[in-house]
Amino acid sequence: MTPRFPRLGRAARRTLIVLPTLLLALPAFGQQTYVPRYDAYVGYAFLDSPHISLFENGVAAQVGYRPRTWLSFGFDYTFAEGDGTITPSLLPTALQQQLGAQLGQLTALGLLPPGYQLVVPIHSRSQTFAVGPQLAYRHFTHVTLFLRPVFAGAIHEYATPEPRDLIAAQIVKGLTPAGYKTDTAPFVGFGGGFDIILSKHFAIRTQADLVYDHLFNDILKDGRFTTRFSVGPAFNFGRNIVK
Repeated sequence: MTPRFPRLGRAARRTLIVLPTLLLALPAFGQQTYVPRYDAYVGYAFLDSPHISLFENGVAAQVGYRPRTWLSFGFDYTFAEGDGTITPSLLPTALQQQLGAQLGQLTALGLLPPGYQLVVPIHSRSQTFAVGPQLAYRHFTHVTLFLRPVFAGAIHEYATPEPRDLIAAQIVKGLTPAGYKTDTAPFVGFGGGFDIILSKHFAIRTQADLVYDHLFNDILKDGRFTTRFSVGPAFNFGRNIVK
C-alpha cells in the first residue's frame, strides 16, 4: 500500500519560504579568519506537528566538531512538551470502522448527544536525538550560514490522552489501557540556519528543521511532518582551524 503523507503545516511552509530569503538577504563583510574547532549550543525550541494539531515548547542543545571550516559533525537533542488532538480520521481504517459501529449503536440507543463528535485531547512530551553533517558558508565576517542536508535520528514520545467525556474515556481506555502511550520512531529530514557572530567565541543561532516520522503506527494510520524552530546562544571554543 502506498504510504500517505500529511500536508505540510503553516509553520513548515513558512520556514521553507522565509529562511532561504533571510539567508540570501544577509550582507557580506569579508571572509572569516577565526573558526574554533568545537561549538556548543542551547536555546529555546518548539516542535510543530500540524497533522495531529500538536505544538510543543521546549529546549534544544547541540555539540559539534569541525574537521574543516566548511564541515562539522555533531549531536543534537530536543526536549519539548505540549498539547494536541486525536480524531477518528487519524486512525487506521479498520479501527475507524469499529469505532463507527460502536458510536452508531450508542446513537441508536439514544445514548449520544445530538451532533456528538469524538475528539480526544492529548498531552505529549517529546525527546529527539539526532546526528548528521553540517555545511557552513563563512564568507561573511559576522554571519555564518549553515545547511544540514541530512538530519537523521530518533524521536521518543510519551502521550497522555485527556478525554473530556465518559464516552471518549471508555474508548480511550480500550485503546490505551495503561492510560498513556509511549513510542520511539526513526526520522529523517533536513534543516539550516545562521549564526550572528558577536565575538570569536560567542554567537546567536537561529535555525529550523523539517523531519518526517511515523510514531504510534499501531493506532495512527499516517506519519507526520514536524517542524522544529530554535534560537539561542552558541559557544565556540578550541584552536583556530583556519589555514
